[in-house]
Amino acid sequence: MERYQHYIGGQWVDPASGDWFDSVNPYTGDVWAKIAKGNAADVDRAVASANNAFESGWADVKPTERGRLLYKLADLIERDAQRLGEIEVRDNGKLIAEMSAQTHYMSQWYRYYGGLADKVEGAVIPTDKAGIFNFTRYEPLGVVAMITAWNSPLLLLSWKLSVALAAGNTAVIKPSEFTSASTLEFMNLIEEAGIPPGVVNTVSGFGQDVGAELVAHPDVAKIAFTGSDRTGQKINKIAASTFKHVTLELGGKSPNIVFEDADIESAVMGAISGIFAATGQTCIAGSRLLLQRSIHDQFVERLIEVAKTAQIGDPMSTDTHVGPVTTPPQYQKILDYIEIAKQDGAKCVLGGQAYTGPAAKGGQFIEPTIFTDVNNKMRIAQEEVFGPLLAVIPFDTEEDAISIGNDVDFGLAAGVWTQDIGRAIRMSEKLRVGTVWVNTYRAVSFTSPFGGYKRSGIGRESGLEAIKQYMQVKSVWIAQQTSPANPFIMR
Repeated sequence: MERYQHYIGGQWVDPASGDWFDSVNPYTGDVWAKIAKGNAADVDRAVASANNAFESGWADVKPTERGRLLYKLADLIERDAQRLGEIEVRDNGKLIAEMSAQTHYMSQWYRYYGGLADKVEGAVIPTDKAGIFNFTRYEPLGVVAMITAWNSPLLLLSWKLSVALAAGNTAVIKPSEFTSASTLEFMNLIEEAGIPPGVVNTVSGFGQDVGAELVAHPDVAKIAFTGSDRTGQKINKIAASTFKHVTLELGGKSPNIVFEDADIESAVMGAISGIFAATGQTCIAGSRLLLQRSIHDQFVERLIEVAKTAQIGDPMSTDTHVGPVTTPPQYQKILDYIEIAKQDGAKCVLGGQAYTGPAAKGGQFIEPTIFTDVNNKMRIAQEEVFGPLLAVIPFDTEEDAISIGNDVDFGLAAGVWTQDIGRAIRMSEKLRVGTVWVNTYRAVSFTSPFGGYKRSGIGRESGLEAIKQYMQVKSVWIAQQTSPANPFIMR
């Protein structure tokens, strides 16, 4: 059985408590690894290591050299991407096709920010003050705590770590207790790339023991978190008490909006991708399907026909379309929402129960589920389920679609399916979300900012915008002459 220690100060160390916890394969239900269970002492040690690495030289390493190290790390990721993807499947039960694609693609974040590291420029400012030279410079924040989710551990970490290191920060990572193994394996590549000891540290464990300690730690300058909106809200409150910077990528209840002029077949595939890919366990899930009333029945009929062909089973098989739910609490939550939807009067037209067929093995599977007769006030239309449960909602006009689309507490993403370019632009302007996809869904890139409105979060990850969120700007004033000025008057 695998045993994973903490990675602190460039060394593998046992947990201070001597305690370990199990990592369970969601497909088989078997325990396959033991993970170090961290506590406050481990957090203190890791933060001290990161702070020491920051103060003793990492922030002074030339940006071009930091970029070179990130390029080296990207090469190593590409070499080991398949192995890392397989570890993630064993840990979270998502499809090997998806996790392998993610682990191969994540190297691009390290290349992108490696190239950007020496291109963050300050400015010479032509002020209105005579005899004074003013310029700005961007400086790293210090120690960044990174708390990642269980659905895409290494990809979500890459969105944070690549930019933080490029900006000159150091890191303490707290992976999800459900999916710690791939992040801990990744520390071997950090070491092999030549990133100095203490620059990147990982403490595994539970939220109340590790995450909360990191958020409250006085030597942590920024929290970068991906997870639920409720946990994000708690983190934001605690971080505010010590004026920490935050990037919070939280939940979603994204509308996937199909107009009558859309290419129906493409939109059906987009709706399937939006909710049943990754077993619906993604923050950008298109969990509300808004259909223009004139095509509602035709679309639902075709949607059911395609969804029925989804193969449930072993996530390591390339023939599988829907894998198990990652965690037992999430499995029960999805089943509970199915019952809530039925009680609220929604009509279940596909699925609606656990899958217990021969392909289920020892894991926790739920059939792809579609509800019609949904109104936007129902709980399945307002609350994030994070599973393969689709709520179909009819609309009449463009204005109606915008109103329904925006009438939730979240604002992470939206899909729009139409052949009318004017409508596509209008919808992208009116939908209060961080990402709008037109005639596609679930596209992300290292070049494009990602984040949400409202309860879907604060800040942006990826793209040019992200790097300055891991830095602070300093204004420098230099008097060109030393003649004394009136000390009682602001210059």
